[in-house]
Amino acid sequence: MVNVAISGGSGKVGRTILEVMKGQSRHQAFILSRQPDGIEVGVPSLQVDYNDIQSLTRVLEGSEIHTVISCIGYHGHSLRIAQMNLIKAATASSTTRCFVPSTFGIAYPQESVNELPILADYFSAIEELEKSGMQWTVFLNGCFLDYWAMPHIKSHLRPAPFAIDIAHREAAIPGDGNSRISFTYSFDVARFVVASLDLERWPAESRIAGDILTWNEFVRLAEKTLDCKFKITYDDIEKLKDSHMTELPSQIPCYETFSKPQFQWFIIYAHIPGELNAIFPDIKPITVKDMLETYWKAK
Repeated sequence: MVNVAISGGSGKVGRTILEVMKGQSRHQAFILSRQPDGIEVGVPSLQVDYNDIQSLTRVLEGSEIHTVISCIGYHGHSLRIAQMNLIKAATASSTTRCFVPSTFGIAYPQESVNELPILADYFSAIEELEKSGMQWTVFLNGCFLDYWAMPHIKSHLRPAPFAIDIAHREAAIPGDGNSRISFTYSFDVARFVVASLDLERWPAESRIAGDILTWNEFVRLAEKTLDCKFKITYDDIEKLKDSHMTELPSQIPCYETFSKPQFQWFIIYAHIPGELNAIFPDIKPITVKDMLETYWKAK
């Protein structure tokens, strides 16, 4: 058993991982909180000051934290200050051996910083981990399948559908629609994360795929399951890279929390091979077909 501290554990992905952690007894979960009274989530809460690296180190050592899972959000200076200081504190901690930075998505290319400047802080975190001496891994799961199952599926994520709008029976397909895309339900991602705590060694990238299929295959499955035809538009890839995309009715209200450039990068770079699936064959993630039949067929 090891002690695992989750930063951002009251948020979206963090809350999901924490919920799965609470369902097992192999490891003890802690939540890192800025609040003096902690957060009532059913696990011990450790108050932290992300601006003070030395106090962060003392907190990690005081609870003998072996692994830190960062689910800090991509907003403001959170990655630049909170996550970076947490990495430095974990490096200095005598008890901390492993670190998971906040990723849970796609393998962003370096040039994506031009459209999403906050990713500079993401790449800086990777550079800091590379020289830390700790074991670390980034979890890559492609697109969260939750986005296409909302509001019918249990999820702590905020809505962010793109490419296919099931509720309105419309699709804006990138390119010719034949690129392969990875889709993984958030709770399945969390199960793989928790299972990985038992691995002796971590790869730099831990890749997960609940299902892999093309956008065209996704639309055909939706049309067959719902017994209807979708209105389909095909967007040229070069136009997508230049910030020109067909907007679907359900995605426009989501721009406050999921920017338009993020939609575009996910549409283009969301193919993640499911390498962890082979390591943990007992985890049976929900597929796109399962999702459509369970959460949309009767709607």
